[in-house]
Amino acid sequence: MNNYFFDMIPPEELKQLKYVGTIPEFIDFITEKYGPYKALSDIDHPEKNVTYSQLAGNVARRRAFLSGLGLGKGDAIAIFDRNSIDAVEMFLAVTSAGFTAVVLPAQLPAPAVAGSCMKFGVKAILAGDALKGATEGAPVKVLPITSIADTEVPAAGVDKEDPAAIFFTGGTTGTPKGAVLPHRALLRGSFNGMFQPGSILHNQVTVGILPLSHVFGIIRGTLSCLYSGNEWFACEDMKATIGKLPAIRPTMLTLVPGLCDVLYGLTKMYGTAFLGGRLHTIISGAANVPPRLIKVFDGIGIHLLGGYGLTEGANFTCGNADVVTHPTSVGKLYPEQEMRFSDEGEIQLRGDNIFTGYCNDPEKTAEAFTADGWFRTGDLGTMDEDGFVYITGRIKNLIILSNGENVSPESIEEPFYKCDALRDCLVSEKVEDGESFIAIDILPQPAFIEGKAWEEVEAFFNKLVAEVNATLPSTHRVSKVHVRKEDFKRTGSLKVARNQ
Repeated sequence: MNNYFFDMIPPEELKQLKYVGTIPEFIDFITEKYGPYKALSDIDHPEKNVTYSQLAGNVARRRAFLSGLGLGKGDAIAIFDRNSIDAVEMFLAVTSAGFTAVVLPAQLPAPAVAGSCMKFGVKAILAGDALKGATEGAPVKVLPITSIADTEVPAAGVDKEDPAAIFFTGGTTGTPKGAVLPHRALLRGSFNGMFQPGSILHNQVTVGILPLSHVFGIIRGTLSCLYSGNEWFACEDMKATIGKLPAIRPTMLTLVPGLCDVLYGLTKMYGTAFLGGRLHTIISGAANVPPRLIKVFDGIGIHLLGGYGLTEGANFTCGNADVVTHPTSVGKLYPEQEMRFSDEGEIQLRGDNIFTGYCNDPEKTAEAFTADGWFRTGDLGTMDEDGFVYITGRIKNLIILSNGENVSPESIEEPFYKCDALRDCLVSEKVEDGESFIAIDILPQPAFIEGKAWEEVEAFFNKLVAEVNATLPSTHRVSKVHVRKEDFKRTGSLKVARNQ
């Protein structure tokens, strides 16, 4: 089992792990392996804390409740709650009972909840108390997320190809869709997500900060944690929970780069003790990790590890444990996946981590796959001779120059992110008087602008642009610079939205 990822952990731990293809098998595995260990905890509601054995019992009783709803195998059941123990147990219950879990984002307003039910054929909603108001007008029965029976029922007979969950995604076109992950993909992503340098079995503590409705939050943030027998803390209120990190004392966290920025800012204000004193690893995804963040976290003794994944690929395609030596790479390909590059440089994937299609959208599903069955990611990239993968942009973001050449804005942005004074930037095509040109918006680091006149800040970044331009072909150079005083418009995962 020699592999870049398998070689990261002690051999005796690797021998204890195995890939299982369905959620019922997963529950059996973690119960047998980690029964007495702490599984799910809630610092605000310790009465809900459960061990792995107790978790299995609760899931079996929740399955008993679900069996009384009169639904058919594969029917969709929505989970609509914040990151709670109830939500995690119910996700495992829904998927192990043979139903399909639709994890709705907690911020959805009532019309969107009703629309999602219609779009994905949801038969019932399991909602948290705080979100019940947004279920008004929903065309299906709404039940408490806390629902549980007094008796247990066994898991259903589930095949690895059966649908397990549906997650919102922009797919390859940016249009909101529902990606259907079968059991094999959900578990492959969760299995691959476990691997990081050092010991991983039942000695870690993490916090479920990313929403369960985000594939990164449910897979790496939650299921990978349980797969390796570690303790997961609920996070129903992000701001309040981050303030309790000194009490929780996590050893690792799963975050997006925007939250990494926030967390580092808090450590500068309150010191590293704010993190609890044990944090050694942060897994960051959903956007490229700027090299400056890798550098600053390394400076306080925390490994910030990046990677690459998509909702349609169960989140884990590549991972990078060598961020110090390869800071601009997303790492190497995870097990049981294949990657190839089209003539245009598009990354295409195949493997048991790949989704089966977009829910009730055969046209978009067909567009997402090549004629020979490879998933078209829409991302542009390269791989070096050592197997390290580099993302160079998105096909849909390409700028077509007057000479017909295609330019990736992300490839122009990359050298700017090496500057510690820059927080974020956005390269785009502008048109004035019928002439097109390349422009850049720059957002400085707050600490950099302190005590400086704005003219000085602008002069610094204009000089930076000139220096980067000198390394670029004349057709790729930035012609106009705007240094921002206000933040960019951002996506739900805190990435800079390109439609500014």
